[in-house]
Amino acid sequence: MTETASRERRPYLSVRTGEWAFAVLGLPLALLGSLYAVAVLYAGALLSLTVLGLPFVVAALLGARGIGTLHRWLVGRLLVAYVERPDPLPRPKGVFARGRVVLTDPVAWRTLLYLVLRLPVGALGFAAAVGLPLTCGWLIGFPLWVRLLDGPHPVDWLDTAPLAGLALVTTVPAAVRATGELNRWLARLLLGPARAQQRVRELESARAVLLAENTDQLRRLERDLHDGTQARLVALAITLSLADDTLTGAPPDAERLRTLVDRARGQTDDTIAELRRLTRGIHPVALDGGLGEALPGLTATSPVPVDVILDLRERPDPAVERAVYFCAAELLTNVAKHSGAQAAELTAHAADGLIRLIVRDDGRGGAALGTGPSGGTGPALGTEPGGGTGLTGLAERLAAVDGVLRIDSPPGGPTVITAELPTHL
Repeated sequence: MTETASRERRPYLSVRTGEWAFAVLGLPLALLGSLYAVAVLYAGALLSLTVLGLPFVVAALLGARGIGTLHRWLVGRLLVAYVERPDPLPRPKGVFARGRVVLTDPVAWRTLLYLVLRLPVGALGFAAAVGLPLTCGWLIGFPLWVRLLDGPHPVDWLDTAPLAGLALVTTVPAAVRATGELNRWLARLLLGPARAQQRVRELESARAVLLAENTDQLRRLERDLHDGTQARLVALAITLSLADDTLTGAPPDAERLRTLVDRARGQTDDTIAELRRLTRGIHPVALDGGLGEALPGLTATSPVPVDVILDLRERPDPAVERAVYFCAAELLTNVAKHSGAQAAELTAHAADGLIRLIVRDDGRGGAALGTGPSGGTGPALGTEPGGGTGLTGLAERLAAVDGVLRIDSPPGGPTVITAELPTHL
């Protein structure tokens, strides 16, 4: 599971036009939706003992799916919140089989629940967007209304009502935004795919990313072995062959033999270094002693000074250790390349079945998924899912081990990136 987003910070009085529109239009739509849901449940219960009961409920559930599509569109357009579309219904052969699929469709039933809950939420939104401003206007003009209706009136404590109205006006934007957030949360909770379906999608996506990465790594390894290591071994074999020819000469040329042996020794050292470089990405040797030894060694090579705080009460599975190690390596690389930071801090805590890796820096901030290198600490160098680079690829790799990546990087910094993973898969 991935949870990768920079926190949006808006001025207190800032309210989008779409939030106002959704709050105003939401009440009539919520009323119609609730009437539909109640009618479906009531009529379905009455007709359940007749031959028309099941066909009616099937048709009503299909209609609920369509209404859910409309509400997802409205939430996306007006509240600027993406709600993932659920999977389409399977179409088995046979009328009864299709009816059974519709009757057991969790998406349709959750949509009916959404329509029921939308009425109180819509009423809150309408009250915040319409009722609260009208109340503020009434309070501000209260002394005038009193004098227009009753004639001249001495000044008393009722004349302080405009102050209460002005104070209440300042709460209107926050109230509208709060009801908007509530609507976003409700839509994501009930109009998206069921949790099981979403989890299957996440696992399929993570598997595709891992397969693509493993394929690329194998191809790179094959190319490097062919173009680098194999060529070095061929050169070594030729050098040894020349040395053998020199030995069979009469008499052997000691100086030439010494030169060939020195060349063979150098070629052997270069080949060993090449093999170490190739195998380092498969399993870092530093992890043999666990993250407690690997992470300090990793930070020691960073050009930006890094403070290390470790609290590793339990050792994660090897796959999780590798994920945490490579995550720390990429985040520290991004700090050095993109953040402009003068100092950083790496914290790792593992206990109670969860390991949390936190990398902080005092750089320029602005890190986010799908942004260019100018944007802070570790923006995604590849913005397409499955690209395997930057924060986007890092989040996808963490999802393969059920990890979550959280980014908090306001412009100007500081940047805090947190990775959470289970210690055991």
